[in-house]
Amino acid sequence: MKKDVVALGELLIDFTDNGVSTQGNPVMEANPGGAPCNVLAMLTKLGRSTAFIGKVGNDIFGKQLSDSLKELGIGTEGLVMDEKIHTTLAFVHTFPDGDRDFSFYRNPGADMMLREDEISEELISNARIFHFGSLSMTSDPAKTATLKALDIAKKSGVIISFDPNLREPLWESLSDAKREIGLGMEYADILKISDNEIIWFTGEDEFDAGVEKIWAEYPDIKMILVSMGRDGSSCYQRGRKVTAMPFLQENTVETTGAGDTFAAGVLNYVLENGLREYSESEMKEMLSFANAAASIITTRKGALRVMPSKQEVESLLALQ
Repeated sequence: MKKDVVALGELLIDFTDNGVSTQGNPVMEANPGGAPCNVLAMLTKLGRSTAFIGKVGNDIFGKQLSDSLKELGIGTEGLVMDEKIHTTLAFVHTFPDGDRDFSFYRNPGADMMLREDEISEELISNARIFHFGSLSMTSDPAKTATLKALDIAKKSGVIISFDPNLREPLWESLSDAKREIGLGMEYADILKISDNEIIWFTGEDEFDAGVEKIWAEYPDIKMILVSMGRDGSSCYQRGRKVTAMPFLQENTVETTGAGDTFAAGVLNYVLENGLREYSESEMKEMLSFANAAASIITTRKGALRVMPSKQEVESLLALQ
């Protein structure tokens, strides 16, 4: 069965702050998370058919995650349960401005253990878009599995979308991270990268110069999106750039999932319009929808289960 978007990567539990107990201890809420699945959750909310490829432990958290995907309507035919390795956990500390710090329990975690023989060629080759990040490339066997999936997508003519989503603590070194993220860029048709990631990856403080540097090395990328938090986002195609301002919220709770929600808004536009040379007004329309969706998710705890509806996004856009 054909899917609009198939994503591969980490599916984990994000433990987020939820106040303190009567004894004064921090209370943590077990939120389903993982960047690729956040993207799928938003796309599913927008009416797209989706499926996830990845691995969780056959434990209480893995069952919670599997149930969450089914509840949301994300296909689980590519989800594998590991009998030996536990589900990956992330503890998220939120700062007063909504930014976050992560502590991962993943040495190993089940998401790292996905094997290439567990990849469904049929699922990927029948997708319109294949989306992935870099966390599945931190070590084998998941790295080899990711590369197999990318080879299948490329061979099948599937549009490939890449969000590096750098998590520094999960890499042996930043030079390893740069090498593997560069490998991911070799496959990408669409690159979504954050402001701090493009500065780190290219060594350029100016985003325009950073984008040109990426294109010089990875000329097959057709569209580059730079998310800039409170400064909005920019879309680059050859010879053109459009920037759209953000929808700032007074009641921001946390930024978890904002970049993923933005990415989903972009991919939804590509599904509607095809991946081609967009006019400046089309790029503005795409970015404005994606920015508005990302803005809404910052007012909610967690991401995967609380994605905004299309009507909510359009209502926010109508206020501008």
